Amino acid sequence: MARSKKAARPASRKKTTGRASAKPAKTAKASRPARPAKAKARTAARPKRVQAVPAAYGSLTTHLVVSPASEAVAFYVRAFGARVGMMMDGPGGKIMHGELKIGDSIVMLADEQPPMGPGPQTHKTPKNLGGTSAVMMLYVKDVDAAYARAVAAGATPVMPPADMFWGDRFGQIEDPFGHAWSIATRLKDMTVKQMKQAAMSAMPPPPAEA
Repeated sequence: MARSKKAARPASRKKTTGRASAKPAKTAKASRPARPAKAKARTAARPKRVQAVPAAYGSLTTHLVVSPASEAVAFYVRAFGARVGMMMDGPGGKIMHGELKIGDSIVMLADEQPPMGPGPQTHKTPKNLGGTSAVMMLYVKDVDAAYARAVAAGATPVMPPADMFWGDRFGQIEDPFGHAWSIATRLKDMTVKQMKQAAMSAMPPPPAEA
């Protein structure tokens, strides 16, 4: 008589070892204790950290003394495409403090003010000081067009744009308020060594000895 085949184990039946499952049971997360009301009040009252250098400004900002400042604002808008920012009026219709944006830089300005306390007084226009020892340097995309625009707006031509040995096309004007401006467009980048060599080549030869 043929031996009967062993019956197949049902698929649903799982082998058990009799040991408890090693996987720990999930436990509920402990809730974070509520913050005391005093701590919340201290956090709310804490002042927001202030940037040491305001985001709108660079580390160095030009400040011009011009009179009348309202006319200077109109000139810089015409000549350099300045955008008018904050303006604080002072007594007698003067501008106590004003800000313009020329390109990506802030320029501050104000009317000439009376002396304020001891120390050196620099609150005078170049014309009342008899000149200026500072020059504003303005880089633009097209120096010839910017130079012509400034002159058309009322600036005095000082030096028409020309190609310079340091790689800029460069010109100078004086604004109606006595401030000197250099306007330039970079034509080529040069190393310091190349600039020195170009400067020596551009210098006129020494006079011949008699």
